[in-house]
Amino acid sequence: MAAQHPTPPQAPQPLLFGELEMEILSWIPAKPLTRLKLVCKSWNSIISNPHFVKLHLQRSPKNANLLVTLGEISPEGEVSVVLSSVESFIRNPSSTLTAQDGCHSLGVRGWVLGSCNGLVCIWDGNEDYPHDFQFRLWNPLTGFSSVKSPPLHVKSDASFGFGYDESSDGYKVAAVYINYTDNSWETTVEVYRFGSSSWRNIDSFPAFPIAIEEDGMYVGGTLNWLALQNTKGGVYDWGAVTLDMLVIVSLELKSETYKQIQLPNGIDELPSHMPSLNVWGYCLYLSHDYKKTHFIVWQMKEFGDEISWTQMLKISFQHINVELPLPLFICGNGDIFVLTASNGDISKIVLYDPRVNSVEHINILDKNHFAITNDYVESLVQPC
Repeated sequence: MAAQHPTPPQAPQPLLFGELEMEILSWIPAKPLTRLKLVCKSWNSIISNPHFVKLHLQRSPKNANLLVTLGEISPEGEVSVVLSSVESFIRNPSSTLTAQDGCHSLGVRGWVLGSCNGLVCIWDGNEDYPHDFQFRLWNPLTGFSSVKSPPLHVKSDASFGFGYDESSDGYKVAAVYINYTDNSWETTVEVYRFGSSSWRNIDSFPAFPIAIEEDGMYVGGTLNWLALQNTKGGVYDWGAVTLDMLVIVSLELKSETYKQIQLPNGIDELPSHMPSLNVWGYCLYLSHDYKKTHFIVWQMKEFGDEISWTQMLKISFQHINVELPLPLFICGNGDIFVLTASNGDISKIVLYDPRVNSVEHINILDKNHFAITNDYVESLVQPC
């Protein structure tokens, strides 16, 4: 029998010229790509292709940019948006917040609900109809702005959330508001998918949303709120709340159903003040005070896995020299914690680097102004 020789490995197929162009262009930052579209028709065709836009988004650097909402605490105070790299903000927060470059005014009645895939969801209030809300999508890089949603009339305090539904390749807003009757309550939840013609009612919230003024936090295809389970009435005293009543309610945008997520096991007593939910770098974070002496931050490393809660930070108020900080964002995987706090008439940024245990205070705004941050990624996304 003749000896059998192994088949030589097949050489990889060379990329066609158009595929090679797409591969190279997909690694270029979004901002230069908006100019490269003008170079020639073929590049314009590639860069405008929806498949390319998704590929480019997947390869864009994450956690590198911030969208900062600036506002004035007054009925006539204007709201504006500042876009900045995380590096620039940490290096000089004051200059970043006062820079005219990258600053966009939303007017008196505008507000940023959230940011996802480079799209910013903005709700526009109506001065003549203060209980009516409309929402639109805006891409600050490309200038794209969607048609406004149909008006949503809300009779009571409401919380909103914005996120991406991968199953339908669409973007949704959810509205949660509480209806009080005598000594009981129930919630109404409505969902709007951008591009559709109306809002839809879905199942009511399974627990009492305690921070109705806080927006739902988007992560992993879900919107998340802090809530109280087993509460009898819509009015409660935080001092009467027990730890086992606290829960995170998670609304999955694909199925529009809920699940409940338990708080970290390491929390052994109710915080003095209401905890705060945030999202950075595609992870859910929970922050709270401990015995009025320390500030603690937890990270859920794998969303939905309660075992993955990990304590990222425990630091004394004495060390950071503030009483009740609020987290703005976390740089990297806990490399630098950026907090905000008030000191008399001045709002300040507190930069804490756990690697060297250093604390830096930077005065940024007076007490009549505020700053809120969102993760932001520059993209070419323009939904239908």
